[in-house]
Amino acid sequence: METWIIALLGGVLIGLAAVLLMAALGRIAGISGIAGGLATGAAAGDRAWRVAFVVGLVLAPLLMFALRGDNGIGAADAGGFRLALAGLCVGLGTRIGGGCTSGHGVCGIARLSPRSLAATAAFMACGIATVFVVRHCLGANP
Repeated sequence: METWIIALLGGVLIGLAAVLLMAALGRIAGISGIAGGLATGAAAGDRAWRVAFVVGLVLAPLLMFALRGDNGIGAADAGGFRLALAGLCVGLGTRIGGGCTSGHGVCGIARLSPRSLAATAAFMACGIATVFVVRHCLGANP
């Protein structure tokens, strides 16, 4: 299957999950908030849907691997220390920014939240700057 079709289907599924979560539970589909609620001990009635959401995030690449022979994510050859450092930076950034790209970029922009528009612009600018520095200043290849 073509890469653009898989990307389109992934985007549709992300949007559908966000709409269903908002319609069914009145919750924002922000992954950092969902996972954070599990880590900090969400209320008993709030735990089941959070676990189901996170399990779905883990199972999706496994399903892709079973269907395609790859998970569609790509190789992570940065090494354990760099991946752990990157994860720490992302976690810190989501805490400082009051949410992640899914919460702000998907759900917040859909609600026309000025805070989410600003946060998403900052995420994108930092991502673009990081790719530029890594590829053009440090000379790393993809």
